Amino acid sequence: MPDRDGRRAGRAASAQGGAARASVKLPLESGSGITLRRLQIFWAVAHSDTLTKAGKLLGLAQPSLSQQISNLEESVGAALFDRRSSRMTLTEAGARLLRDVEPVLSSMQRLEEGLFEISEGIRQTIRLAGVNSVLRVLLPRAMRALHATQPNIDYDVHESAPADVLEMLYGRHVNLGLVGGNSIAAVGAGFLQVPILEDPYVLAVPEGIALDRVSDPRRDMSAEDYRTLSRSIQFAFGTPHAKRVQTWYDQAIPGNWPFAQARSFEVALGMVSAGLGVCLAPALSSVVGDRAIHGLRLYRVAYPPRQIVALLPAQYLRQQPYLALVEALQDVGRTYEMPRFHDTPPFLRNCDAILAGE
Repeated sequence: MPDRDGRRAGRAASAQGGAARASVKLPLESGSGITLRRLQIFWAVAHSDTLTKAGKLLGLAQPSLSQQISNLEESVGAALFDRRSSRMTLTEAGARLLRDVEPVLSSMQRLEEGLFEISEGIRQTIRLAGVNSVLRVLLPRAMRALHATQPNIDYDVHESAPADVLEMLYGRHVNLGLVGGNSIAAVGAGFLQVPILEDPYVLAVPEGIALDRVSDPRRDMSAEDYRTLSRSIQFAFGTPHAKRVQTWYDQAIPGNWPFAQARSFEVALGMVSAGLGVCLAPALSSVVGDRAIHGLRLYRVAYPPRQIVALLPAQYLRQQPYLALVEALQDVGRTYEMPRFHDTPPFLRNCDAILAGE
């Protein structure tokens, strides 16, 4: 197989001066219409000043070039060049068209090169979106494992809220979503949910507050710490979830005050680390590497875990490299070890049945 860099250099040389020499060529028929080939010819003439130079660049005879330019002018309804002696000078309409044409031809060149690289086994791109904690904790481990066996894969990764991930999947902007399965409504036919990991919830409190021996918060905590415990900072991504969380707070910490709502767990936990309140959060969102986020103390609680799933159209689960990445994510989910959390505080041990089965 030829050297990969040499192959790319050769292709770049063939496209010297832009996409005007892209190998995708439409017929040179004399009929009307704006075709890719005519736009390529227009670009070459605009950058060559004369039809003779453009003809050499494209390997076409001057009469053929003149005919194609005339057909293009007829299609757009305006003269594109002032013909002065042997020189071709862009008109105002021609300059406007050139500005619009250049990005189109460049995109076609990139498309051609990308398809070539895929067909030659040089590169494949995985396009995915997911929630912050999964992208931050699980995805890099799966990417590292996959890179060891398939080094030619690259990634286009979008951090998004669950609803936005679904929208990107439906719009075909990405082909794989990594979300909490219980944070999204039922998805349409044609999409599969592949289980990756059960992510337990924890109660995150400021690092300076210890709950290990607290049986009665009002009695066993200082007034200041009790006020902090009573301020809940919640992540709101839907009414059903918000109601379940508030039910937990009401039973676990009676008299709590919904102090703040955030649109991401990471923002909510930042408020907790600043000493503003406490947060019921998935463990993955509360850790960096193998330890809790700085400024947090994490306690086990009885709350239904978040089900991390890979969400993708059914056909992609049968195609590489998506199948390989999903399998790598499942391997990470099976082997990932959560950091050590503090045991459930005494005053929360009577809450084991709260929301059971929901």
